[in-house]
Amino acid sequence: MNITKSRLEDLVKELPEEVDIEEVMYRLYLLQKIEAGEAAIREGKVLSHSDALARLSKKWQS
Repeated sequence: MNITKSRLEDLVKELPEEVDIEEVMYRLYLLQKIEAGEAAIREGKVLSHSDALARLSKKWQS
């Protein structure tokens, strides 16, 4: 999944003046996951809360 340049620029602007590479990588990872979640919502690839509970309880009872 690609991240737009403007989202990346916003991320960099929010960083403190000094930051280690692990923090930058974590924030990029987090941004990627958020973008993926938003894309899934747009595509309708979501479950209702009750459907998710039903699936989980089915797995736990097996």
